[in-house]
Amino acid sequence: MSRAYYDIVFTPAVRAMQTRMRSRATYAPLDYADDRRDALTADEAEFIHERDGFYQASVSESGWPYVQYRGGPAGFLKVLDGKTIGYADFRGNVQYISAGNLQGNDRIALMLMDYAQQRRLKILGRARLVDRSADPTLIARLGMPHYRASVERAVIINVEGYDWNCPQHITPRFTEAETTAAVAPLHEEIARLRERLGSTEASERPRALGNGPLALRISGMRQLTPRVRAYELRATDGSDLPPVTAGSHIDVPVRTKSGVTSTRRYSISSSPLRRDAYEIAVLREDASRGGSTAVHADYRLGMTLHCGLPGSDFPLHEDERPAVLIAGGIGITPIRAMVRKLCADGRRFELHYAVRSRAEAAYVDDLECRLGAALHLYAADRRHRLDLVRLMAQIAGDAVIYVCGPERLIDAARNAGRSAGIADDRIRFERFAAARIAAPDRAVTVTLKRSGKRFTVPPGQSILDAVEAAGVQTASGCRGGTCGTCRVQVLKGKPEHRDTALGAEERGPGRLMCICVSRAEGTALSLDL
Repeated sequence: MSRAYYDIVFTPAVRAMQTRMRSRATYAPLDYADDRRDALTADEAEFIHERDGFYQASVSESGWPYVQYRGGPAGFLKVLDGKTIGYADFRGNVQYISAGNLQGNDRIALMLMDYAQQRRLKILGRARLVDRSADPTLIARLGMPHYRASVERAVIINVEGYDWNCPQHITPRFTEAETTAAVAPLHEEIARLRERLGSTEASERPRALGNGPLALRISGMRQLTPRVRAYELRATDGSDLPPVTAGSHIDVPVRTKSGVTSTRRYSISSSPLRRDAYEIAVLREDASRGGSTAVHADYRLGMTLHCGLPGSDFPLHEDERPAVLIAGGIGITPIRAMVRKLCADGRRFELHYAVRSRAEAAYVDDLECRLGAALHLYAADRRHRLDLVRLMAQIAGDAVIYVCGPERLIDAARNAGRSAGIADDRIRFERFAAARIAAPDRAVTVTLKRSGKRFTVPPGQSILDAVEAAGVQTASGCRGGTCGTCRVQVLKGKPEHRDTALGAEERGPGRLMCICVSRAEGTALSLDL
């Protein structure tokens, strides 16, 4: 079953042009889509209801198209049922070009724009005109009682197909109400910063941060969702950046609530083919240890970050086997880089992206534009759930599977893969943190042998954070127990290992522990720091 919209617009001449320009393969899956898209759903109805205008095209008797803008109060274009939309035709300049065209040819096309979110909905249908006197009840249903305009007729459109268009080349524009809503979080953040900084002037905030070997300047910032912000990073001297691969990460400096400069690890979400800039996307988690909130509060355009060199613990395979990409929430960041690489190489893949809601789905418009039917979006608020058991049962026998997201998503994917008989080495994953330990934290007294410092680490604080708060610098990376960068030799005491980075030999008596997540089985530890 093909989609109705493409049955209409993909004429033989259009398909021939796509073949000549090598884009036919991108759209071929739409000839076999499950969703015909000839009946509007709740998503389209909501989008239509929020619009205060649209572009409308009709065709004259001479074959010329005629496009005009129809405007009115938000919601004046109404969804009457899944197959029918309509609007009250307000009196205008009395040229009646569209009305005349529709008398001879009832085909009509609408384009509804959301410039602020760079979204557009295209609708094809057949229209009929209903005079005001012919059906007063219908006119009353479509009318806008508080809008001072004279209604001459109703335009009723039978929907034959629709399509959501990609955001590419849509210049964002904002109404007064949208601008007010967009800047409201900034005003709130300014108020929080003023309270936090007290009488300290903004100019006294650091212009540079960190002591890593790679100096990067924040050259761009984008608000992807209400809680996710993207940062573009370029070399301060304008040179090419170190090469990266899809799935790479970088450690960036942050200033914690205690004033200590620490690091946090974020995936590089931009194309690995780029050498001029990296992009990271940071989800603000107010209940976390403060790294993401510090990034959102402190990072600004022009600021210099002395970062670590990029690395990779989540590489993409290089051969021609197909890839299945599974992302949950902010786990899309390394997956997006994989998408860019796979697209550039022309390799087979599909993406399954699970989110709480579309509004919280970072990069979703870009992915829809690039992938079309290869993107499968699961929004929990729409009751669209990712069925991993069903997915794993359908995956090709040679496909390599990549999973990034919350711990429960990764565990569920691995369990579903095992049930489907998929070998563990075909499911590759990147955790945000090591698997959780059921035992609660207890206070532990830590002695740093080389620096001569001794302190107590309370429940809820990591040993790494406490070491940094004591003014002792030590290497760190993921801060989630997955990379092993913060490994330290244990001189006395028995650690309770909570990481996934160290092997059995490294965990032996008097060996190593990852101080970002691990604790002590007793009440004291002595570390070689």
